[in-house]
Amino acid sequence: MSKHLNPRALLTPASRGMLDRIARAGHPPMHALSPDQAKQAYAAGAGVLDLQPHKLPRVEDVLISARDGQRLPARLFAPSSDVPLPVLLYFHGGGFTVGSVATHEPLCRHLAHLAECAVVSVDYRLAPEWKFPTAVHDAWDSLAWLREHALDLRLDGARMAIGGDSAGGTLAAVTAIAARDAGWALALQLLFYPGCAGHQNTPSHHTFAKGFLLEEPHISYFFDQYLNEPAERDDWRFAPLDGVDASGEIPDLEGVAPLWIGLAECDPLVDEGVMYADRMRMAGVPVDLEIYAGMVHGFIQFARALPQALTAHNDAARALRQAWRA
Repeated sequence: MSKHLNPRALLTPASRGMLDRIARAGHPPMHALSPDQAKQAYAAGAGVLDLQPHKLPRVEDVLISARDGQRLPARLFAPSSDVPLPVLLYFHGGGFTVGSVATHEPLCRHLAHLAECAVVSVDYRLAPEWKFPTAVHDAWDSLAWLREHALDLRLDGARMAIGGDSAGGTLAAVTAIAARDAGWALALQLLFYPGCAGHQNTPSHHTFAKGFLLEEPHISYFFDQYLNEPAERDDWRFAPLDGVDASGEIPDLEGVAPLWIGLAECDPLVDEGVMYADRMRMAGVPVDLEIYAGMVHGFIQFARALPQALTAHNDAARALRQAWRA
C-alpha cells in the first residue's frame, strides 16, 4: 500500500459506515474498562450485527474435563444425521479475556449448517482470572476429551478439524502443532484472523493501529490481562509464528494439519497471518489463504452489515466439506 494513501480508503463503504456508526455510539473503549466490564460490554454487543441464529435439530451442552479437574462448559451444534458426523472443535475470539460460547453461537450454528458437520464450541478459561498458559491447556484438553468421547456423542473421531477466530485462532493453531507432535491426525485447521506473533511490529500493526475496530490499546490491554510477564510474548504457545520452545527453537511446522486461513485486509493482524501462511507453505503444509478486501478484524460476526462475512462463512465451510471428503 502506498504510504500516501489514507488507509481508510481501503475500507468498503459498508465497513466505513459501520465503523462510523460504532464511533458515533460513543461507547467507552474496551481498554478503558475493567475486565469484568469488558466481558459484559462484549457480550452485550456481540449479537447486534450478527446473523439470526440458524435453527438446528441438535444443540447439546456438554462438560469437558480439564487436567486440573475443572469442567469446561461447551456446546455441540449439529444438523440431523443417521451416521456419525465429522466435527469442528471451535475456540472463540476475544483476546483471551472476553467472549464465550454464547457470543459466537450464531457463527458456530451457521458453520455446522453449511459444512454439514458438528461444531463443538468451548468456553475455555479467560484472563485475568486465568493467565497463560491455562487457555492453551484447556484447548489441548478439549481436543483430547473430544477424541475420547466422539463415539458417545455420535461423532466421527477420524474426521476432526480445529478452528477459531482471533485469540481462538491462536489457540487452534497452537493445538494443531501439538496434535502433530502427538501423532493425532486433524483434517483441517480453520483460522479466522488469528494472532500469530508475539510483538506488534509489522507494517499492518502501524497502518491499522487506530480507527479500524481492533486498536493498538486493545491488543496491549488483552495481552496485559493474559500474560504473566513480557517474556511470555516469545513463547510459541502464545506466538506460533515466531515464538520459541523450551530449547529456544522456533517449532518446525512440517506435518501440521492443512490450513485454511481467512484474514481481513484492514486488520492489524493481517501481516502476521500472511507470514504464518507462508511459513506453513514453506513447511510443505497445504494452505488455502483468503484475504477479504476492505474488512476489519471481527467482520465474520457482522453479517447483517457486511456481506463479506457470509462469503467467509461459505469459504470456510467449503474448506471443511473438502477436508471431510479427503
